[in-house]
Amino acid sequence: MSSRMQKEARTMSNSSLVCYTKISPNKTSPRNHAIDTITIHCMAGNLTVETCGNVFAPTSRQASSNYGIGSDGRIAMYVEEKDRSWCTSNRANDMRAVTIEVANDGGANTGWHVSDKALASLLNLVEDICKRNGIKKLVWSESKNDRVNHLNGCNMTVHRDYAAKACPGDYLYKLHGWIAQEVNKRLGTGSGSPAVTPTPTTGTFKVRVSITDLNIRAGAGTDTARKGVIKPGVYTIVEVKSGKGSKAGWGKLKSGAGWISLDYAKKV
Repeated sequence: MSSRMQKEARTMSNSSLVCYTKISPNKTSPRNHAIDTITIHCMAGNLTVETCGNVFAPTSRQASSNYGIGSDGRIAMYVEEKDRSWCTSNRANDMRAVTIEVANDGGANTGWHVSDKALASLLNLVEDICKRNGIKKLVWSESKNDRVNHLNGCNMTVHRDYAAKACPGDYLYKLHGWIAQEVNKRLGTGSGSPAVTPTPTTGTFKVRVSITDLNIRAGAGTDTARKGVIKPGVYTIVEVKSGKGSKAGWGKLKSGAGWISLDYAKKV
């Protein structure tokens, strides 16, 4: 690591969006690579930012992240950006990535769902990180080879590529392309990945819902009001639209109850 890079690493800024700080001893200081990557993790639990900080506090834990986001949308810092967190089971990745742990308001059967507030804060934090570190464009790839080798401009990685883990959970994993799009709109650099296209359909069709707490929304997107949850069973979809928070699109229930994400509904 050159003296110039060491100086730059020590003077890296941190996000002003942080409302709670508890620096973990589990880190490498300073990092030996410029920040050019975003790695989003899930907590696999509905931890507050304070609780997550307590988890990372003991040296025996041997784990940390740069930032954490609670289901209430609050943002915490556990490792300064100038330092490498111990987060992704891969030293090289963590040397170049800002790592973010996000709380889950749903369990494994929801793909480790995150709240709308947490998702909104995640977008704000990623935008802020990109702007301060000169990341002009976020690029997500469905190819693991592209991700771990940073090919074709890919600068978003996931924990499951480096270890036998579900992290960041299917819910966030499926949103990575959309996250890149939304952040890149704010950065003024285009979509960053192909637009999400909803499942094509003509007329009505039936889907089977297997999970127990799939949200019903007032409209096609997680940015619309939550109207309740749908029970497991077979339902008729009468319309499909693209929208925030779903890769496969949103389906309108024939009953008129609202819209559900087709990511968690299988056509029958």
